[in-house]
Amino acid sequence: MHLPAYAHAAIRAALPSVPTARHVDAVDCCLCDRPFADRAAVPLGSTPESGLFGCRDCLTRLVTRARRKRSGALVADAAQSLEDSTVWEAIRRGHLAQLDGVRAGAEAVAELVEDDGAERDDGAEAIDAVRVAWLLLSLESAHAWLPETPEPPSSLAQEDSELRDARFRLNLAMISAREAVASRLAYHIVNEAAPLERELCGELECPEGCAGRHDSSGIDCGPDAIFDDLAALGVTIAPPEETPAPHPHGPRKATESAMEGRFASYEEGSLALLAHFGLDMDDEDALLDAAAVGLVFDAWRDGPLDEIHASPDGPGDGEVFAQSVDLYRRARVALAAVRDDAPAAPGAEPDIPDALAAFVSVASDMPLPWAGGSGFRLASVSGAAAEFLPEFVRQVDDRVRFTSEVMREQGWRTALLHRAMTAAVRCPEHFGMPAWPGVVATAMPRLAALDRSDAPEALHDLNTVEAALLEAPDSLGAAALGWLADSAVLLGGPAVDGKARS
Repeated sequence: MHLPAYAHAAIRAALPSVPTARHVDAVDCCLCDRPFADRAAVPLGSTPESGLFGCRDCLTRLVTRARRKRSGALVADAAQSLEDSTVWEAIRRGHLAQLDGVRAGAEAVAELVEDDGAERDDGAEAIDAVRVAWLLLSLESAHAWLPETPEPPSSLAQEDSELRDARFRLNLAMISAREAVASRLAYHIVNEAAPLERELCGELECPEGCAGRHDSSGIDCGPDAIFDDLAALGVTIAPPEETPAPHPHGPRKATESAMEGRFASYEEGSLALLAHFGLDMDDEDALLDAAAVGLVFDAWRDGPLDEIHASPDGPGDGEVFAQSVDLYRRARVALAAVRDDAPAAPGAEPDIPDALAAFVSVASDMPLPWAGGSGFRLASVSGAAAEFLPEFVRQVDDRVRFTSEVMREQGWRTALLHRAMTAAVRCPEHFGMPAWPGVVATAMPRLAALDRSDAPEALHDLNTVEAALLEAPDSLGAAALGWLADSAVLLGGPAVDGKARS
């Protein structure tokens, strides 16, 4: 049974101060003291086997009361909320403008200093090294002067995804600029210190008047030179026992694999965090799985869908579960399909790649029936919840568009790592994640212990149910998944922190 977050306080207040043994053993409802008999006992503790248990009638009554109280509070605070929203929007837009300004500066610095030729595309001479250094210093100053990310008022949402995404893009742009400047200045110092080699002018067909300076670029020192150089300075680090395999495309030059190298530090940090959650991102299939889960959660499941889900004519837990699985598969196919897409032409207006645009179209389609044989359609939502539909559609488009921009600007792998981190931190036990088989293994004994005489036919054969949960939960149907949710089989049901488990 779905227990929305706004009802948690009302339910806690109704719990008995001194529960009886029958309450703890799931014999009597802790809210009305009536025996459960053939009624489902909904667990209210941290696990299905611990804590107290309530009946659906009592919980439905408390949720309804909490919803009415919340609606009344919203009406009473409407004027204050509007005032807070107006003030916050001005603060938010101002901070976004500051972030975007510094990000644009960082991108410009990276683009300018990456040109190490004699002339730029516009015919002007290349920027000298001293000016490059000052560009970085002024950029770092602008970055340091940025204020801390403002917090929205308590009457508004506690997380602003646009501010978070803007800060993320700024960090990537700063990494790009710092690495570009570091590379440019390193080669400048090395070339300035190199002796003149006039004897090579004829071989290199230098123009008349060449002083004998021949700048180097793309130097490849091999895998072990760093250890020898550090040892000469008194720092001893044992090199790896095995020599790494050669790069498949030959020596790595500054112009090759630039996107991957530029954001190596971000990737290393991501890999460390993902490894902490048991995700091996060297496995491309695992990376796609986690990124697809994260994209569906961030773009579709998180936010406005909570209000739609909690409305009287909103989708049930089983319908949300089935649809999220279907969208996960679509997201995975879309992310794999755009891996080798060519970037937008210079000066062209970037757009979402066709494969990701198709995912957006399905995820936000109003008249489309949801997966799992559900009859629910977004177009059928009415009343107060219908006001959240435009925000829902806009969020799906905005967050997929953000992923496509990161992919285009920073590379396919970086964009997938970003979404995989969302999955690891916010939904590590969803279908598609490495922990999901363990969730199913824990759920099956609970399901076997339940009376399934009134369950949908799809749940009668336990072997079939287990195979379907592991491979394609939506194949059981939305009704069967809803029954599992109401029976609190999947770790207390698919509701976790007020959200249906996908």
